[in-house]
Amino acid sequence: MAVISTEKANELFWLGRYVERVYTTIAEFFKGYDVMIDEPSDSYPDYCSRMNIPNVYADKEDFLRRYPFDDSVPDSIISNLIRAYDNAVVLRDDIGSDTLSYIQLAIYDMRKAALGKAPLVGLQTVIDDLFAFWGCLDDKVASYSQRSIVKAARRVERIDLYLRLRMPSEAVEFEI
Repeated sequence: MAVISTEKANELFWLGRYVERVYTTIAEFFKGYDVMIDEPSDSYPDYCSRMNIPNVYADKEDFLRRYPFDDSVPDSIISNLIRAYDNAVVLRDDIGSDTLSYIQLAIYDMRKAALGKAPLVGLQTVIDDLFAFWGCLDDKVASYSQRSIVKAARRVERIDLYLRLRMPSEAVEFEI
């Protein structure tokens, strides 16, 4: 096993967490989108509370538009994707340009989805990009230790989010 500096381990760890955060929050956004557009009262404040993010949104329409796509909101989905990209850029020599390119592609597709009339269709493309990232990480990153750090961080983030979102205990137990 190769020696990995604490700085590099930290970058790998946060890369895994941010990519997973984007994936899980998009998946949750899918589940809540239809409910939110049809509900008589707003449920997005409860989501913000469970996610421990500030409710900076004027109303549910503002939330549905800005939460995924507004990079000026630090807790938005796109902001987390940009953080993943920042970590991936620093790790380019370790993860490779091919792996990094899927994070770049996800940002491009997020920006494209923000302009579209059907944001969920665009967000599905982002999910596809993230799956391609995970596959490329498995296929192209030679260091087992580096892959393991990213994957462990992915699980830590998923468990954290599942607990925050009050997912069924079976889902949390599966991840553990």
